[in-house]
Amino acid sequence: MCIAGFFIKLPVIKDLTLLETYTPGLHLIATLHSDKTPLLVEYTAFKTLADDLTSTFGLQKLGEVYHDFEPGGFTGIICLSESHLSVHTWPEFGKINLDIYLSNFQRVNNGTVRAIFDRIIAYFEAEVVSEHQIVR
Repeated sequence: MCIAGFFIKLPVIKDLTLLETYTPGLHLIATLHSDKTPLLVEYTAFKTLADDLTSTFGLQKLGEVYHDFEPGGFTGIICLSESHLSVHTWPEFGKINLDIYLSNFQRVNNGTVRAIFDRIIAYFEAEVVSEHQIVR
C-alpha cells in the first residue's frame, strides 16, 4: 500500500475471527490551558518532545508538518502508521488543542494514548479544560 509516497507493507490477516474481536483504539481529543506562554509560541521544543514520545513508545512516524504562526502559536501534525498526533496552540489565550489517536491493530495502544496525553500535559504544565475519549 502507498500512503503519501511511502510504501507500507500491511500484515496479512489469516484468521478472520480477529476482525470480530478487534477494537480499533482510543481517540482522545482535549483542550488544555497553560500559563507557560513561551512553550506555546513556537514549535521547536514541542517537536523534540514529540520525537521523544514516538521513539519511547515505539511508534512509526510516516511524516510530520509543523508551522509557526505570526505573532505566535503553532500547529503540528504527526502522521503515524498507528494513526496521528496533532497539536494547535494559541499563546494569547493560553490554549492548546490536542488530538491523539492510536490504532490497536498490531498491539493495544490505549495505555499509550493516555501516557502520551499525560506527558504533554506535564510538558505544558497545563490544566485540562475539556477531554473527550472515543473508544472506537
